[in-house]
Amino acid sequence: MLGAMAPTQPMSSPPTVLVLASGRGERFAASGGRVHKLQALLGDKTVLEHTLAAVRASGLPWHLEDVGHPGMGDSIAAAVRATANADGWMVLPGDLPLIQAATLWQVAQALQQHAVVVPVFQTQSGPRGHPVGFARSCREALLALKGNQGAAPVLRAFVATELIVNDLGTVTDIDTLQDLERASALWAARQA
Repeated sequence: MLGAMAPTQPMSSPPTVLVLASGRGERFAASGGRVHKLQALLGDKTVLEHTLAAVRASGLPWHLEDVGHPGMGDSIAAAVRATANADGWMVLPGDLPLIQAATLWQVAQALQQHAVVVPVFQTQSGPRGHPVGFARSCREALLALKGNQGAAPVLRAFVATELIVNDLGTVTDIDTLQDLERASALWAARQA
């Protein structure tokens, strides 16, 4: 378990953030959403625009995987294939609009010394969130992913280091209209 680290120096080989935007958003539609969840407005921008703004602000290299795939595992594998020369990857679903750029940097920094890094919100027993970081040593396992399990098989195969972060955005994903309303209230409070 690691505590959150502040950016102190540039990384020699930063990981690539893989922004996953391939899902169908069926739960959002079932909850009454009239547009795809990534295109839903949160303040003055879409959910995906907020996520991408944080990624850009982090200064890390990134790749948007927005081609339709059967499952999250397939999306991750495709994104890793598209960035095969990267020195590591950070898997970030596109529906995390409150993620903070500093948190992305903290996970990237921790990944310089660990094979797998998982952010945990606030305490050792807090919920696990995203982005999950994977070192280059995980490449073949990530390329083999398929289906809806995401990267769970890779997390089981490698020792994951938990990084305590104080960023509610790591665990605030948008799956329903109610999630969007909650995120909107949190975003408005952050702006005040």
